[in-house]
Amino acid sequence: MDNFIYDYFVRPIWDRTGYNLVNTAAYALIALAAVYALSIILRNRVKIDGEFIRGTLCFVLFGSTMRVVTDAIDNRVFQPVSPAHQFVLDSHLWDYGYLTVSPGIYILTAALMLASLAVLYRLKRVGWLQYAGLALWLPHFLLLVPFMSYAAYALPVLALGAVPAYAAWVHFKDHALALVVAGQALDGAATFFVIDIFSKVSGVAYFEQHVVGGFIGAFFGTFFAFYILKVGIAFAAAHVLRTEKMDGGDRNFVALVLMIMGFAPGIRDILRMVVAA
Repeated sequence: MDNFIYDYFVRPIWDRTGYNLVNTAAYALIALAAVYALSIILRNRVKIDGEFIRGTLCFVLFGSTMRVVTDAIDNRVFQPVSPAHQFVLDSHLWDYGYLTVSPGIYILTAALMLASLAVLYRLKRVGWLQYAGLALWLPHFLLLVPFMSYAAYALPVLALGAVPAYAAWVHFKDHALALVVAGQALDGAATFFVIDIFSKVSGVAYFEQHVVGGFIGAFFGTFFAFYILKVGIAFAAAHVLRTEKMDGGDRNFVALVLMIMGFAPGIRDILRMVVAA
């Protein structure tokens, strides 16, 4: 049993080999259970509206950016160019480990968000959740700025994400559904551009860590197929959410989960590319 856990869960983290069928299935089940538990906790306590969605996405932005700080340290891109950078390196709090890579980074980000939400709920200032997320994000982003040698390469990725998002807004006339498409399109666009194009330009080797994405890219010979598939699935999911008879809060919660699944890896991939980590 010890060897099983080490081979399928521990070793992929330390060997930087990404996901396999076993840990993918296990993490998916854990994620589903966590999502259900969160829906129970939040129901009748917090209104799942546009304000809450913005607040949650700010924490997604923080989690993805913090993850890239770890990537930059692990790949020796991160250098002590200021006292703040030296502190980060000396503290070893951001080093590659269980809490700073998947799935730990999701747990850490969710814990910080729920703690912030609990405090703000008591203060009757739940609308400030976005500011708490941005306050955690900004210092991590500023830590990465000195190393953003390839910032211009983010533009085509953002464009590939923005076009389907705009089309979704025109079609659905709904911000939440447009953001569902935006998140998934951004993830697919980042995967395609980083692996198929940026790797060749920069000479930095990248690979798809997720099982399904890796299979699609290998099967079609290009990750552009992954991008198209992500956009198509996102539009289909948005259509179902629009037509299904659901409570507004429940619909927004499901939409938020789909947003996170897209924006979290998509933002990380873009930031990792611009610092070549």
